[in-house]
Amino acid sequence: MSYRVIDKNSYYRRGVFRHFTEDCKCSTSMTARIDVTDLVAFSKQTNTKFYLNFLYILSKVLNSREDYRMGWLWQTEELICYDVIHPTQYVFHEDTETCTPVYTEYCEDYETFYARALEDLERAKQTRDYGLDMAAHPNWFDASCIPWLSYDSLHVELPDGYLYFMPIVNWGRYREENGRLLMPVSVRLNHAIADGYLVAKVFLLLQQEIARFVKR
Repeated sequence: MSYRVIDKNSYYRRGVFRHFTEDCKCSTSMTARIDVTDLVAFSKQTNTKFYLNFLYILSKVLNSREDYRMGWLWQTEELICYDVIHPTQYVFHEDTETCTPVYTEYCEDYETFYARALEDLERAKQTRDYGLDMAAHPNWFDASCIPWLSYDSLHVELPDGYLYFMPIVNWGRYREENGRLLMPVSVRLNHAIADGYLVAKVFLLLQQEIARFVKR
């Protein structure tokens, strides 16, 4: 894990950062549907898992901007930017109706990431332990699929005053609308380091990256 400390006096969002870390500590979140028609087709044609393909694209998007890789060291009150962030995915156990967190290291090389994520998932299926270890994984963002429902809205709430900067992303079941497959995606970011533009940008980048990915 490596990072660089951000000078809060020269930080381009310093005014917003001060306001939402001192006056009004809160998060900002958004749910929108993205078109995954081509990604579903790609996954079927290549006999790969749609879920892991989307997880790779999401991880690549969130690593593409410093705004999504921010962190807060509460011990020293330092704003930092991680060199890379990794997804914490989840495996659901039908027998116990519980989840096990799965820590997968991000790699820009798709084949390497896919093999790594698949291996991590299979290993996690063998346990029923919750096993969440945030202290040892500070630069890991939450990436959770809700495959039972194609929902319209989702909110993730954190305690007021808790300066947690890692993205929290959820997505649900895709459904057909006007001949296209649309999937709900929810993105939560701390308002101190992101506003509506930066949240909306995640969806735009996801759509752009899907278009590039399926042409590989």
